[in-house]
Amino acid sequence: MTTYRNPVLNADWSDPDVVRVGDDFYLTASSFGRAPGLPLLHSRNLVDWTLVGHALERLEPEEEFARPRHDRGVWAPAIRHHDDRFWIFWGDPDQGIFQINAPGIRGPWTRPHLLKPGKGLIDPCPLWDDDTGEAYLVHAWARSRSGVKNRLTGHRMHPDGTSLLDEGKVIVDGDRIPGWFTLEGPKLYRHDGWFWILAPAGGVETGWQGAFRSRGFFGPYEERVVLEQGDTDVNGPHQGGWVRTAAGEDWFLHFQQRGAHGRVVHLQPMRWGPDGWPVLGDEGAPVAEHRRPDLPPQPPAASATDDDFPGGRYGRQWQWTANPGDGWATQHSADGLRLTCLRSADARDLRKLPNVLTQRLPGRPGTIEVGLRLEGTEPGARAGLAVLGDAYAWIGLERGADGTVRLVHRFAEAVADAERDAGVPCLAPEGRALLRIEAGAGARCRFRYDAGDGLRPSGPVFAATPWCWVGALLGLFATASEGPGPAGTATFTRFRITPH
Repeated sequence: MTTYRNPVLNADWSDPDVVRVGDDFYLTASSFGRAPGLPLLHSRNLVDWTLVGHALERLEPEEEFARPRHDRGVWAPAIRHHDDRFWIFWGDPDQGIFQINAPGIRGPWTRPHLLKPGKGLIDPCPLWDDDTGEAYLVHAWARSRSGVKNRLTGHRMHPDGTSLLDEGKVIVDGDRIPGWFTLEGPKLYRHDGWFWILAPAGGVETGWQGAFRSRGFFGPYEERVVLEQGDTDVNGPHQGGWVRTAAGEDWFLHFQQRGAHGRVVHLQPMRWGPDGWPVLGDEGAPVAEHRRPDLPPQPPAASATDDDFPGGRYGRQWQWTANPGDGWATQHSADGLRLTCLRSADARDLRKLPNVLTQRLPGRPGTIEVGLRLEGTEPGARAGLAVLGDAYAWIGLERGADGTVRLVHRFAEAVADAERDAGVPCLAPEGRALLRIEAGAGARCRFRYDAGDGLRPSGPVFAATPWCWVGALLGLFATASEGPGPAGTATFTRFRITPH
């Protein structure tokens, strides 16, 4: 195959950034309040990507992320390689700018170091200037926390990445550029004697990609729009990163907001025009299909979705909705994910539960299927397969007051604080069921189940919705109503996603 089609990552890998080390490319993305955070993806050809791990095992402070905080945590990271180490910088809008580093992509990663404390500090990116030995940092602002937006602030940074050397200065003020608003997501580079900042503006769904250049880091900067929707169907081509191959080809990875499917990742060709400015895509418009990068062939690859949960362990594609606690998942000698039915006052609202194991809803239609056995013997113990967003729906098993297990299907609207039935409950006499979600175009989901007498439909179509800053998530959970003593466990087997 000599061409590729966008998106190259057809799921929610929000705010991507990329770096090349030798013949390898590495990408990270926002993970917000989910744990582990800071996903790490690897590729040899910029088209096929595989998830190889996470750089942040737990979010800090731990007590702050003991419950779901979907609007907080890891926002828009930047990944770089300097002094034989990998570096990741990110902004937590409520705490400030953090940095971690490691000798290799698989770690060990250092504990988060708070480089600049403060509210509303987001989208940081470092630069080590190989010509002068100096280091710099640029970041944007979140108005929701600081009252400030549409500007970029620059600092000199100590080369060891542990401290800033000045109070900072606004180096680009979007309010002074006619028609520009919501300037954010800067990525900082040196090229051809210029300091370059690639940064989007105009909003996630409707904006454009800008380029800024200056002979000195602190400005003044000139600007140009270098990528915008034009006549294509790629709305608001948003923030991303520039990378150069060993052969000297330039490429740009960025995201596109696609509703419940979240922020999918596109790969754009990039070149430098005769006037010295970058030209992205097809003369500034996103490409749908293009010649592949001139890189060695790589077998087709994709981030893992399926899981047999060998020995009760779950794959790296899964993230909890908060920092996990001891005993949430139990290792054992057989296959299958054994989750504890944790008692909770929020058992009737999955959006508030920290013990939901999630992965991204694929960007293309497909069938999601998992087996479930409910071992919990306490009334109110329940477990299931969910599509989570501002609104959510799930199908699964629940133990009744009479000791029987029923197949239930429930949903909650975005404004509701409790769920209600979406299908008619029926008995699951063996305490087990096959659960299925058929996700079609527009993330419209049909639910089906097999409780022992064949596959049956359940309830109306559910239109998945985005969550705060992210697309919809698939989730596995086990919970129980408040009460004394343990409520037992639930075991999930053979999780599969089959593209249509």
